[in-house]
Amino acid sequence: MNGIITKIEAGSLAEELELVVGDKILQVNGHAPLDIIDLSFQLAEEEIELLIEHADGSREIIGFEKDIDEELGAEFESAVFDGVRRCKNHCVFCFVDMIAPNMRRTLSIKDDDYRLSFLFGNFITLTNMTAKDFRRIKNFHLSPLFVSVHTMNPDLRAKMLRTPRAANIQTQLDELERAGVEYHTQVVLCAGLNDGAELDYTIAEILKRRPHALSLAIVPVGVTRHRRDKFPLNQFDKNSAAKVIEQVEHFQRRVRTEIGRTFVYLGDEFYFLAEKNFPPAEFYDDFPQIENGIGMTRNFIDEFHAEKNFDAKNFSVDVVCGTSIAKVFKRLTADKPNVRIVPVVNKFFGERVNVSGLLTGGDIISALKEIGGSRDLILIPATALKSGEEIFLDDVTLDDMRKIFEPAQIIPIHDGGEFKRTLEGNL
Repeated sequence: MNGIITKIEAGSLAEELELVVGDKILQVNGHAPLDIIDLSFQLAEEEIELLIEHADGSREIIGFEKDIDEELGAEFESAVFDGVRRCKNHCVFCFVDMIAPNMRRTLSIKDDDYRLSFLFGNFITLTNMTAKDFRRIKNFHLSPLFVSVHTMNPDLRAKMLRTPRAANIQTQLDELERAGVEYHTQVVLCAGLNDGAELDYTIAEILKRRPHALSLAIVPVGVTRHRRDKFPLNQFDKNSAAKVIEQVEHFQRRVRTEIGRTFVYLGDEFYFLAEKNFPPAEFYDDFPQIENGIGMTRNFIDEFHAEKNFDAKNFSVDVVCGTSIAKVFKRLTADKPNVRIVPVVNKFFGERVNVSGLLTGGDIISALKEIGGSRDLILIPATALKSGEEIFLDDVTLDDMRKIFEPAQIIPIHDGGEFKRTLEGNL
């Protein structure tokens, strides 16, 4: 069990109780919490008795009274205390199976945990769920969830996920709906496998599941140079990506006419591959799957244009990005002669992996050295850094990079507005 505290908020109940970083919550009113969901429900009582284990191994019982809606004010090492539920599938397109050997352990963890789906929007297959899990989802009303569907053809799904349990997708979604749970869905589209008529069928089946089904995202499969799986996996090119866009637009137009929402969304990569313009922002509704790369580029562009103009300072800027979005950045900065766009070829994962979020520190450093010259400012995509930390996928740190290119200032960029402000000297 792991309920280790990593942060205490100033002025919080936890601080008042003199809890400190390193303390572990073992029980709340005699019950061991499985995760922060459990903990939240258990702490909803007015009279609380905590069993705490301190970093030195000693234990202490702390009893107190609190308001019903008063939060503890502590953060934990992990959102789940009993261990992350691991995925037992061997999906033919699993990206975790395609990462480089000997990378840090956390990158090799294949989670399929419904709690992380509810808390953070992680996608789950439902194949590793138990009857107890479904009951808990119902009892705690953990909604919405994010479900990796991939195909609604039972036999094909079992083949793609390499487990007979995957064929139960219809009954599992039925069970979520009986529990009153809403869910977002996704399809990792593989050329010649679950596209074409199979994709038509999948979209039609998910559409039938409204209003419980909230959205459907379709993203193209990615393949790195480290893939060793013998299953044939084909990626999309310009022509096949354009065909997918045309196919999906048929459903999008129909659904927008029916309900005023698009519902079915394509990953940005399809538009990059097909060299087609991105749909307008209203097409993405409220961007329900932006973290899944759905509409991220459109949102970035609109944020950039919405930001007011500043008087540009006289300094030189290098803008680091993946090769797919480089043309977008060049258009946005066409009137700024002091800006160089530095598209970084992904040598770590393979050249066909072209998104900014999978760039490594080593590849960025090599690209900046190769382009040479002087620069006052280097802008890098914040998505390439581990969430909440200044470290790249290859364990190169931002400090490592700063030492190499000093005195140039290196700034991670999170959105289009920040990008424009920084370019024009409003640091």
